[in-house]
Amino acid sequence: MTTLSEPPARQHSPSETRLRVVLMLEIQDGAQQRFMDVYEKLRHQVATVPGHVSDQLCQSINDPRQWLITSEWEDQETFLAWVDSPAHREMVKPMHGCVSDTFRSLRYTILRETSAAGATGSRAPLEVPAGLPRTAPAGQAGPPKADPGPDGVVRHALTFTVKPGSEPEVARILSGYASPRAEVDGATRLRRTSLFMHGNRVVRAVEVIGSLGDALRHVALQPEVRAVEEAINPYLEEARQLGDPQAARAFFARAALPAANQAVGGSPVSGRLHRHAVLYPVKPGNGKVVTDLLAEYDVLATADPTGPVAASTVFHREDVVVRLVDLRLPPEADPAAALGVAGEREATLLGRLLDLGPEGDLRTDAGLRAFLAARSMNPVTDRTSQDS
Repeated sequence: MTTLSEPPARQHSPSETRLRVVLMLEIQDGAQQRFMDVYEKLRHQVATVPGHVSDQLCQSINDPRQWLITSEWEDQETFLAWVDSPAHREMVKPMHGCVSDTFRSLRYTILRETSAAGATGSRAPLEVPAGLPRTAPAGQAGPPKADPGPDGVVRHALTFTVKPGSEPEVARILSGYASPRAEVDGATRLRRTSLFMHGNRVVRAVEVIGSLGDALRHVALQPEVRAVEEAINPYLEEARQLGDPQAARAFFARAALPAANQAVGGSPVSGRLHRHAVLYPVKPGNGKVVTDLLAEYDVLATADPTGPVAASTVFHREDVVVRLVDLRLPPEADPAAALGVAGEREATLLGRLLDLGPEGDLRTDAGLRAFLAARSMNPVTDRTSQDS
């Protein structure tokens, strides 16, 4: 790569956990200089964003159409807050006319660094409670990358909202399409797709064996799926243009709801499982803490082969937290397990982090049942491939 511009690096203490973002682009023929002019203005704007450390623009020495933008951020939270904001979307609009394709957007936590003098330093990983699996940073743009769970299955979700009053029609459309072919290639196949609604929020969870990006691209190309997506477009609260590659990528990046924790019991499951989803009313700024509490419960709960929880995935993006759980009994038979509440201490903590209303109390059986009834998501469709 030939570096075209590089701002001076700032000094950081070894205790910081920084984020490296890599964006791979293809620039239209004849638009290289225009792209550089746009970037020159844009980089000065980005430099004023809180949490921004540095950025570089690079061009391939083998193919002049291939470009690379790298940036460094103080942490993933500040970056995600900016990249998901309306200000960011408005800021990058001038680039759209220059870019013919966005190959990948990758995000990495900086763990070690070697200076020009040869000194190295370690970076502490993201803080995760003891006993919980570590996952990649949330909110991937472009083709998503996700780690498989303990059973080798990759789990991911998308979420969006529809116009109030359109929920019955949206549910009808989303439940009525023909399932796409499960086999993507020799290494990848769709395992399961579950779709839920709560109010006007839609959550579509997918399970994949192999490459999540390949599976989602495969699904997006299926005519029956494309027809469904076009059919629900008029009902979306946030308009999208699936025919515009840049607009489609931006929409699905905002809709991404990554799996923050996947917990699966080690013993084979016998008998019917009850799939259940809960949308938690998180108070602003508490999404990660709620996610960690639920994940801690699930790690312990799935370790018990006789317990009610066979498997659970907590999906998290900002303050949207959804727990998708496979229970060995109906959720009403054990509301605490269905909600991920271990005991009075956890009930008290969650009560402080969630908007339960003046009458809400997770410490009582009546309170648990009321919360379960109020926050359970309505199942729209649940499709499993025949060989799963």
